[in-house]
Amino acid sequence: MQMTTRDAAHKYLIAPDPGAGMLTCAVTGQDQHGNLVEIDVVEERPLTIFLNGQEIVTAMTIGDYPEYLAVGFLANQGMLAVDENVTATDFDEELETIVIRTDKVTNYEAKLAKKTRTSGCAVGTVFGDMMEGLEGLELPQTEVRTSWLYALAATINTTPSLYLSAGAIHGTVLCHQDQPLVYMEDVGRHNAVDKIAGWMRTTGTDGGDKIMYTTGRLTSEMVIKCASMGIPVLVSRSGFTASGVTIARDLGLTIIGRMRGRRFTCLSGDARLIRDADPERVPEEGKKSRRKGAGE
Repeated sequence: MQMTTRDAAHKYLIAPDPGAGMLTCAVTGQDQHGNLVEIDVVEERPLTIFLNGQEIVTAMTIGDYPEYLAVGFLANQGMLAVDENVTATDFDEELETIVIRTDKVTNYEAKLAKKTRTSGCAVGTVFGDMMEGLEGLELPQTEVRTSWLYALAATINTTPSLYLSAGAIHGTVLCHQDQPLVYMEDVGRHNAVDKIAGWMRTTGTDGGDKIMYTTGRLTSEMVIKCASMGIPVLVSRSGFTASGVTIARDLGLTIIGRMRGRRFTCLSGDARLIRDADPERVPEEGKKSRRKGAGE
């Protein structure tokens, strides 16, 4: 019996909640004929992240999972070492701030001394040297079956989400084989990735046997964050940047882009792929899946 989208969504550990009131608001306008219309649009709100007593950054976000976003951002920036324990996360919704407290002094001062503005659509920022901590990294040579990739795309692209209900948003999904586990959305693709990183760190989840699926471009930042999370495979509906491909090849990370329906392109790490599915037997995307170019 074929699994429905609703049944598939129930298998997520965390799934999108497009009905959550705080994430969208109704806005009225006029359509191409001048008729009055009302549509849901995604909310943006600031979140200022503190590490112990130091203000680090203010991010524009949709506002869900602030604890995962803050912990993941700090971890991906190298401001939280593996052996540093988070002792508290204090979120103040009214002040739009979150304080991450640790059990030892961190090295955020050195990181703040150098900033690199990234290509993130919500203006991402990477502190310190982007490749710091990745020297000598060896990602697991976990096999990836193309049947898993096709199954993941079919499930993820039809899962009820803010993208399908309102658009103007990116999604990132942590997956294991053909099963999507944690699906995060945000206005910036880097925010969605950081939420995944925060969940992984908080739950002690290892990335060595995981796949990260994203709707965003495969840029240098996305590749570096994926590698920093220990995930050996990065898949996207969107395209690549040259620096993203170069870094992926240097790190031995598999990147697969332009994955739509039965088609995809692998520009790094093809040795991990086991082509066990006939592309001609894979159905093309339906009208209710993500549309090319929209919101990406």
